[in-house]
Amino acid sequence: MTDTLAIALAQLNPTVGDLEGNKALILGARAEAAAQGADLVVCTELVVTGYPPEDLVLKPMFQEQSRAVVEALAAATADGGPALLIGAPWVDDGKLYNAALLLDGGEVAARRYKYELPNYGVFDEVRVFARAGLPGPIPFRGVRLGAMTCEDMWFPEVAECLVESGAEIMIVINGSPFESDKEDVRLNCAVARIGETELPLVYANQVGGQDELVFDGASFVLNADHSLAAQAPAFEESVALTRWTREADGWHCAPGPRAALPDGHAATYRAMTLGLADYVGKNGFPGVLIGLSGGIDSALTAAVAVDALGADRVFCVVMPSRYTAQSSLDDAGECARLLGVRHEVVGIEPAVDALGGLLAPIFAGRDADETEENIQARVRGVILMAISNKLGHMVLTTGNKSEMSVGYATLYGDMCGGYSVLKDVYKTDVFAMARWRNGSWMEGLKGPQGAVIPEAIIDKPPSAELRPDQTDQDTLPPYEVLDDVLRGLVEEERSTEELVARGHAAETAARIWRMLDIAEYKRRQAPPGIKLTLRSFGKDRRYPITNRYRGAD
Repeated sequence: MTDTLAIALAQLNPTVGDLEGNKALILGARAEAAAQGADLVVCTELVVTGYPPEDLVLKPMFQEQSRAVVEALAAATADGGPALLIGAPWVDDGKLYNAALLLDGGEVAARRYKYELPNYGVFDEVRVFARAGLPGPIPFRGVRLGAMTCEDMWFPEVAECLVESGAEIMIVINGSPFESDKEDVRLNCAVARIGETELPLVYANQVGGQDELVFDGASFVLNADHSLAAQAPAFEESVALTRWTREADGWHCAPGPRAALPDGHAATYRAMTLGLADYVGKNGFPGVLIGLSGGIDSALTAAVAVDALGADRVFCVVMPSRYTAQSSLDDAGECARLLGVRHEVVGIEPAVDALGGLLAPIFAGRDADETEENIQARVRGVILMAISNKLGHMVLTTGNKSEMSVGYATLYGDMCGGYSVLKDVYKTDVFAMARWRNGSWMEGLKGPQGAVIPEAIIDKPPSAELRPDQTDQDTLPPYEVLDDVLRGLVEEERSTEELVARGHAAETAARIWRMLDIAEYKRRQAPPGIKLTLRSFGKDRRYPITNRYRGAD
């Protein structure tokens, strides 16, 4: 029986499907941990394949190649160095499991399969994995480890089974995506399991961006008395060594690394930059292209892009029309200067006039309306996509969650692009985040310190500038009202009666409900974007396009 143990928490940034690259990450972490004297290296959920692999994991060839990688990693442990606890898909008796695998002494020494399969929000694990029975502890060099996989920690059954079977340390491998304020929820779940079992808990979480998800890492260790023994950093890879001693009342982790975690706007902004950087980098784009209007949304999008990628990989295009104010041109130019990005001006009037002439016979006798406004937006989309095709840069759309909620966007116009940075950011939060970025900076950002968004952009009333003297509030309720109602409808699933009870006019709540419903067809065609809240559009919220339910009537 051993009385000491050194456990390294390896929060890595795997890429879905890059089996050889992920193997190299795991071996690199093991080598780093071995140099620190680790006995065990704890990696994260499905680190071998990247998480979430979605339906890719159903391919028999992929399953076989994943298994071959696991066996190669197991063989590497024959050198007498630290063991590995990793996540990987594993086929057993014809069923596919989400597995935690102990690799030690040159072999797969133990397998434990995920019991709680999440099937809500962005998770579809019931679709791809079989549910296992309750697991027992893993014997490891004189210690009984209670291995759990992510969702297993969120409910009491697995932890209770492990402690009743003699587990001494709980170890949870995770692929837990970032959401605002989620760190407190994770800690509360961990504390609840510790309270029930009186065992210490190791929590290792993935880091990095994968499509619309961002994983923030922030792995930690809690002792049985609920005290925080170690805290890994958020939004960056790390290998953190923790040292353990068997005491009279059980295992205890000595104070280890204690990284400070960002919160509030700092955490959300860091998630945005990491999500964008990984989407661009893992998909092989040389850079991004942004239509810079002189408005708050495109300015914040440009700031996030520069902070994520560096100014040399961000190209902005200003596309004025006859309705574009000179102040907007000046503001766009100043924003580009502050960020240090290349920007070009391409006027859209020749193309708008040409389309107007082509359509004049069909439109004869009809007044101008939103059709002519949408033509301007779509001309801008064509220009951006042409530049994207020629240069290879991916177009970033600049719409925010408020606009996408109510359909205040033009299909094939300002919705045209490959990725949306602000897709899950309400308009009021766009303003708050712009002010935060002007007054704040943190390690990991590639943009300049100091103000990067002109105050004139933040202070002026938002406008699409598609007709004379236009402002957003000509069409929409004030954003403070709109966003509060939308949070109630989208995140909280409130009724209009509940929204009225908290101070909103009945006709306003009903109108916003209606706008939210009828914009579903637009959202279904929108590009992917970074999930930041409890309920983003996409997998988190799946509503029918054809829908006659009018609960607000």
